[in-house]
Amino acid sequence: MRILLADDHALVRCVFKHILETHFPDAEFGEAENCQQAVDAALAQSWDLVILDISMPGRGGLDVLKKIHAQRPKTPVLIVSMHAEQSFVMRAFRTGATGYLDKASTSHELIEAVERVLSGNRYISNALAEQWAVTLGCTPEDLLDQQLSNREFEVMRRIASGETVRTIAQDMLLSGNSIGTYRMRILKKMQMHTNADLTRYAIQNRLVA
Repeated sequence: MRILLADDHALVRCVFKHILETHFPDAEFGEAENCQQAVDAALAQSWDLVILDISMPGRGGLDVLKKIHAQRPKTPVLIVSMHAEQSFVMRAFRTGATGYLDKASTSHELIEAVERVLSGNRYISNALAEQWAVTLGCTPEDLLDQQLSNREFEVMRRIASGETVRTIAQDMLLSGNSIGTYRMRILKKMQMHTNADLTRYAIQNRLVA
């Protein structure tokens, strides 16, 4: 069995590998520490499972997920993220995730999630499932960010975090003009007017740290 671990923190990859090796002693592992490495590794060869973080340097884990799902749709992708909010969970499953696990979960839950997705099923932890149930009763006005594309969502989060246009453009490999265009689209779709409005919304919905 071959597992690709994509996370920008070396310690996290090491911990995941240690946990999984104890349960899957014959597993082989690959690693990626940013979005481009994750895409390159995922598409260069076949993997039985990709474990992917959403928040990595580059265009964002959701963009990586989209590319993997488009070109290797049969490869299961388990999202393991610090973001446990329903906006992230809904967006990840819509983009092609097979499972979603909060980084606050236990090692037992990680093993359970891996076994579930490897068997061809979807996985979501009980805690996240409860949030999912709540989300199903929300109106579109309650989750304005769901109107955004994954790229727009990532730009919105970075703007709300206070990153400059130049920083966002460099990290996402886009031009400053492109970021400005995305910003205008985001404000229009979310019926907002300023970066402060985006920041307020992102903080209230725990989309930024």
